[in-house]
Amino acid sequence: MTVTDGAPGQTESEEARERALKRLHTRLHRNRITGLVTKLVITVVGTLVILVGIVLSGPGVPGPGFVVIVCGLAILSTEFEWAERLLKRARNWLERMRDKARDMDPAVRRRRILLTLLATVVVAGGVAAYLYYYDWPGYAVDGWDWVQDINGAVPELPGM
Repeated sequence: MTVTDGAPGQTESEEARERALKRLHTRLHRNRITGLVTKLVITVVGTLVILVGIVLSGPGVPGPGFVVIVCGLAILSTEFEWAERLLKRARNWLERMRDKARDMDPAVRRRRILLTLLATVVVAGGVAAYLYYYDWPGYAVDGWDWVQDINGAVPELPGM
């Protein structure tokens, strides 16, 4: 890949990709209706991806929460300038965290992985014991009956 005279540090393939995205964006926004639908779809999908990232970054939920949030910002940045600014800041933060993780002592990394695995096993065991103790199928059916008592529009469970 060779660097072009365009933006500093931008390769030919990145520049071609950027031009293609700009053409697609122009085509989608040529008509007011398709522009509105595009903006609406991008907003809904980007927001949902960010919400999933927030859930994944919560306590006790294993997952790459911040990476998913960055993906949601990348989706939103196709339509909104503020999302592009946030995306640049988030990418810089991700690079710093990646460097920090790379510089981490291997013993500390192994200990953290083992503690996370242990916590996951304990939580899964607790959930399994809870469901066994409270007779999960009966518990679920009783809960469904309770919801039906509150709202008569809730349908019966199949086979009941």
